[in-house]
Amino acid sequence: MHLNGSTYEGNWKDNFQDGEGTETWPDGSVYKGHYSKGQKKGKGLFKWKDGATYEGEFDLNKINGVGVYIFKDKRKYNGEWKNNKMDGQGIFEWPDGRKYIGAYKNDKKDGEGQYEWPDGRKYNGSWKNGKQHGEGTFYCIKKKIWKKGIWDNGTRVKWIEENSEKSETENDNEIENENFE
Repeated sequence: MHLNGSTYEGNWKDNFQDGEGTETWPDGSVYKGHYSKGQKKGKGLFKWKDGATYEGEFDLNKINGVGVYIFKDKRKYNGEWKNNKMDGQGIFEWPDGRKYIGAYKNDKKDGEGQYEWPDGRKYNGSWKNGKQHGEGTFYCIKKKIWKKGIWDNGTRVKWIEENSEKSETENDNEIENENFE
């Protein structure tokens, strides 16, 4: 038993967890995977007491590399990680069918990415610090329209191009009322 109350079953080398093993904490959380010199390193599966899980790569006891995290509310991120944060390319999916495919930095959408709704609408463009920032295009597949615009910190500044014959007000309402979490 460790000082934090966890128990370990598995391989040891020079008094360190090394190789395959399973560590269990008093709250019911469990890690099963690879260790090196006493730290989680390589492939593993971590299950938290709240039902969240992560399966993928670890380094120096942190989520680092590529893996799949399923949150307790069933949201899911499959992609690259750095120091326990989404960082790099990934796919984030919500239980209601929304999806984001693109770049992350420090746990936030950052870079190029596409946000999709279950009804086929899409926003494809630049993101910064979790919000649309720069040039992006909104598509409404059912109505066969698209509009290209400029965003600043999550707020649309202006439209710069479109293919729609509908009034600007009608199309704007479809975009302004959307949640891009």
